[in-house]
Amino acid sequence: MLSTILTKSFSKDTALLILRVITGTVLIHHGFEKLANIENFADAFVRPLHLPFPIFLSYVAAFSEIGGSWLLILGLATRFGALAIVGTISVAIYHALVTSGFNIFLLELLLLYFASATSIALTGPGDFSIDEVIIRVLRSESDDEDIQETIKTKTNTNTAKSISQEESTNKGGIFQFLQANLLSDTSN
Repeated sequence: MLSTILTKSFSKDTALLILRVITGTVLIHHGFEKLANIENFADAFVRPLHLPFPIFLSYVAAFSEIGGSWLLILGLATRFGALAIVGTISVAIYHALVTSGFNIFLLELLLLYFASATSIALTGPGDFSIDEVIIRVLRSESDDEDIQETIKTKTNTNTAKSISQEESTNKGGIFQFLQANLLSDTSN
């Protein structure tokens, strides 16, 4: 039990799960705060950057934080959600630098969100995610198709081998017959 917990893969996947869920849970309320008063957010954060369509971009920021957070929490399209958060937080970091300079008290939370989302985007969601379940299902379907093809090929090959084995048993004796039948299944 302890060796399973201490394996590198299990520890990494657990760390990614914790990072995803906590980052998503803590960040999601920022998106809801933006939606609560979208005009105020546009006036305070988007218009000072002189970006076009401040209300539209405010909605984009809010929904990328809400949607990205849910994607992180669930582990569904995780890298896409993490990249949405990285984009929004990058603009927030730029805004903080332009309006307040290098103020570490203002930047520290933004940099932690940026580092968390970037790490998740680069490493992926880990095994404890819906993405991994989808990959495993698709992989097993692909493996099933490969197995069916292998069985068809092996059946055709075995039919040809059995004909040649019957000819060789008449010539070589019981030892060659056993070797051909027993070793042919294990060597493939």
